[in-house]
Amino acid sequence: METRIDEIAARVYRLSTYVAPGAGLTFNQFLVDADEPLLFACGQRSLFASVSAATARVMSLDRLRWITFSHVESDECGALNDWLVAAPRAVVAHGRLACSIWLNEMADRPPRVLADGEVLDLGGKKVKHIATPHLPHNWEAALCHEETTGTLFCSDLFTQLGECPPTTTADVVAPAIATEDRFRFVPVTAETAPAIRRLADLAPRTLALMHGPTFVGEARTPLVALADYYNARLRRSMTD
Repeated sequence: METRIDEIAARVYRLSTYVAPGAGLTFNQFLVDADEPLLFACGQRSLFASVSAATARVMSLDRLRWITFSHVESDECGALNDWLVAAPRAVVAHGRLACSIWLNEMADRPPRVLADGEVLDLGGKKVKHIATPHLPHNWEAALCHEETTGTLFCSDLFTQLGECPPTTTADVVAPAIATEDRFRFVPVTAETAPAIRRLADLAPRTLALMHGPTFVGEARTPLVALADYYNARLRRSMTD
């Protein structure tokens, strides 16, 4: 397995490792290169050597200042403490809930608590922390929006199977629905569709998928379509 690196927006890099050829998954992390660089998603510990080596091709690891992710899961934060060793100045940042129920005890350095809607000014880039409980899953879940490039870091939203190009302008909704219909990994509640529509209101220009290509273009439409899908699924479940 080799980690590929591609610039998906100005100084925003996709670190992608394709696992299990055939109907496998891409596991993607994202590096925001700025005065105070930020890594979104740490990846599994088993992939740390490959992902960190790819990151080092962009910048020295000791420049990394911020680490964040969506929720507690091995591909989101399994390698967190490995990154904290490799990047002595880095601080993990997340919402109060994630810090309280996990990071205060499990991270090797104290975390920085982020308020919902708080913006980290990285110097040349600005990353907003958005609390999204149970979206894509887990109580402490959150997503991030890089405001200068309009890049929304989507975590597991729009997950699709198989190998894929770094970027696309093609439909990402139909493959996401096919994957969701197969695995049912999003806990659909009355809050799911409204939460996705709030993300659409950010009017992102890039959707950085953890498992799939990066969608480049007018991103409000696919977000609204995904919200409509989950809303329809909720309605069907209520009438069954």
